[in-house]
Amino acid sequence: MHRPFQIDLRSIPEGGKDISGQEPPAFFALDEKDPVQPISPLKYELHLERDGSDLLVSGRLEATFSLECGGCLERFEFRVELADYASEIEIAKDGTINLTDTIREDTLLALPSYPRCEDGNVRPRQCPAEGRFEPALETAEEEPQSAGPGVWEALNKLN
Repeated sequence: MHRPFQIDLRSIPEGGKDISGQEPPAFFALDEKDPVQPISPLKYELHLERDGSDLLVSGRLEATFSLECGGCLERFEFRVELADYASEIEIAKDGTINLTDTIREDTLLALPSYPRCEDGNVRPRQCPAEGRFEPALETAEEEPQSAGPGVWEALNKLN
């Protein structure tokens, strides 16, 4: 079974180790009903280096996703490009460490929290719903002046 992010720590030489390649969209393990869907492979170029009890991972990650706009509910494309990716993972014990969850989560966390068509960086466009749901500005009626001293006056007398 192919596991590119299953790293044997003993195989990392003194100066570090470079890994690169791509993983299919299924790598992200998202449900088909999820509003976020990967539409391209995850491309990666990473440098792995040991630093005492930590594994330093640096390099580049890239993948394109189809997102659902929060305004019009239409789909648009967003490319995640982490050109200066860096992560530090504590090494619990020598042997093998799996970076899959770390790589997956860091890539997905780079997506916009509230996706809008304007966020699309593959084919930018204005959201068709822009301005359609804006509430009309209404001026509030002026509140009538109270006839008496009101609640505050009564509270002031308690002192």
